[in-house]
Amino acid sequence: MDRLNGRVALVTGAASGIGEATAKRLASEGAAVLVTDVQDAAGTQVVKDITDSGGRASYLHLDVTSQPEWEAAVAAALEEFGRLDILVNNAGMGDLAAIEDTSLADWNHTIGIDQTGVFLGMKTAAAALAASGHGSVINISSIFGTSGGFGTSPAYHAAKGAVRTLTKNVALHWADGSVRVNSVHPGFIATPILDQAKGTPMEQAMLDVTPMGRLGQPEEIAAGVAYLASDDASFVTGLELYIDGGYTAR
Repeated sequence: MDRLNGRVALVTGAASGIGEATAKRLASEGAAVLVTDVQDAAGTQVVKDITDSGGRASYLHLDVTSQPEWEAAVAAALEEFGRLDILVNNAGMGDLAAIEDTSLADWNHTIGIDQTGVFLGMKTAAAALAASGHGSVINISSIFGTSGGFGTSPAYHAAKGAVRTLTKNVALHWADGSVRVNSVHPGFIATPILDQAKGTPMEQAMLDVTPMGRLGQPEEIAAGVAYLASDDASFVTGLELYIDGGYTAR
């Protein structure tokens, strides 16, 4: 497919997991991709994988909690590729503690990456996306942005819930222009962050609450992102796309 020929995408947290799969999928559909992360070696490898397959990509270190680094990233996309059409705010982290055991420092750290990073990305890229004529923002939220999950991870739930609502707010603000804003809500996905759960009761608990009875694959999330990034979704903004094996249908 070549739905994204001539487009330029910036993907955060693109060194592994959903971000890696998304960067590779967008590149396979013709987009030039600025791969960003704080894992520099892994991010550079993702770029090599893309270019070895005939795609266009480059890597830039980006701490999504830093406004100056965001400004540098948007400038890099414009300088290297000439435009910015697609922003995928994927970078994130989880937390596992109950609320009584969550320190203020841990709360702020999770909120900073999972919520403030999304705000900074949209704020910083706004002008470039508006100039595109095909601007599309995809914010990666979570099933835990809508549900209470297992009653733990309060900062993660709070941040992902904020991303869900912020997406709708900005979608309405930009609805009379040329930038669409949507959120994707993955279920339990087989990414490196879940490696520690393999073979444990936690893995079984995730399978038990997923009607399809398996973990999702990063490529399945990337397929949804590619749709929202493309003109196939030209009348779609403010959407919550759940890719969760039926979790939220329960």
